[in-house]
Amino acid sequence: MLDLLITHATLPDGRTGMSVAVQGGRIADVAPGLSLPAHETVDAGGLLLSPHFCDPHFHMDATLSYGLPRVNESGTLLEGIALWGELKPLLTAEALIERALAYCDWAVAKGLLAIRTHVDTSDPSLLAVDALLEVKRRVAPYLDLQLVAFPQDGVLRTKGGLDSLTRALGKGVDVVGGIPHFERTLADGAASVKLLCELAAERGLRVDMHCDESDDPLSRHIETLAFESQRLGLHGRVTGSHCTSMHSMDNYYVSKLLPLIAEAGVSVIANPLINITLQGRHDSYPKRRGMTRVPELLAAGVNVAFGHDCVMDPWYGMGSGDMLEVAHMGLHVAQMTSQAGIAQCFDAVTGAAARVMGLQNYGLAPGCDASFVLLQARDPVEAIRLRAARLKVWRQGRLLAETPAATAQLQLPGRPAQTSFMPARGRA
Repeated sequence: MLDLLITHATLPDGRTGMSVAVQGGRIADVAPGLSLPAHETVDAGGLLLSPHFCDPHFHMDATLSYGLPRVNESGTLLEGIALWGELKPLLTAEALIERALAYCDWAVAKGLLAIRTHVDTSDPSLLAVDALLEVKRRVAPYLDLQLVAFPQDGVLRTKGGLDSLTRALGKGVDVVGGIPHFERTLADGAASVKLLCELAAERGLRVDMHCDESDDPLSRHIETLAFESQRLGLHGRVTGSHCTSMHSMDNYYVSKLLPLIAEAGVSVIANPLINITLQGRHDSYPKRRGMTRVPELLAAGVNVAFGHDCVMDPWYGMGSGDMLEVAHMGLHVAQMTSQAGIAQCFDAVTGAAARVMGLQNYGLAPGCDASFVLLQARDPVEAIRLRAARLKVWRQGRLLAETPAATAQLQLPGRPAQTSFMPARGRA
């Protein structure tokens, strides 16, 4: 007997009337019209069943700290970094763990079951590292948490920066991070990319580097990252996050750059909510959008994912852990409003993000983990448009969260009382 059978589901690839059979935490079969005995059967009623959401770029050590010790009044990246510097001496492990666990609860309720978070290693005490390692241990039964050793103040710019980062890796941090554009010079930035990629290659680790989070078109560390990935044979293990300077780069230079990124197997993460908020702050008008060239990267064959980046922290006072909100902003900023473009934005917070993180057994196919979300929508386009309710969230076949369907009770003059369901059946 099956553990779980889901029937009459629509899948993100457009297949309808599908059944998903679950046994032992894995998907046993995916086929139309299965009728098998199961301990639990759920009729999806034609709604969308999706693999769980993934956030490949987040800062959990800072989350839910908005207003501590003060609010970022200018809204700029640099004031956010300065604010984080003021907050770090005030951090306690207990408060950091409490905020991170609260955010993980939000995430699970939104169907977000895999998060890659950067953790600041610039403080030699590694307080935040130890705290997030404890959070990772506690949430392991229900959420995959990857940690990136992130030298927020620059690995070369900070005294003892490399030693602190290396000690963080020794404690069990998963990924090597960096921030080359925040080093003192362009040359130091390039040197940090080389140094950190070599460290990752020696240890067999992935790389995820804050790259060119700037409006400066001459910030070109993504080129160095692609070169080092190629030189060291790190194909498929390296990610450049943000890459916002590409928004302002010369088109001829970008025409050379995109094939280099694709050839090196480097993924790119855009962070639509934060990129549109922090970039272009020094512009009057016309004001740049700031997000990297998502459609062009995709057309070049680059794996592109979307991250949330920040939720209620020194850089961003909004957010709720909703990756559909991220995809919604992404399609607007990148002007990806075709049906194919919207589907790519949905993939950017599911499959593409899972590829960045190197998640095993992810998807909706036999043998994959039975970790998925039933959404109150009939396809990915509708899911993003409505930021659809997550009716049920499963991890390895176990129900973790439920949300009531979104409805409205209407009392309209001249019409009988009625209940309006979202989404409405059919399309206009």
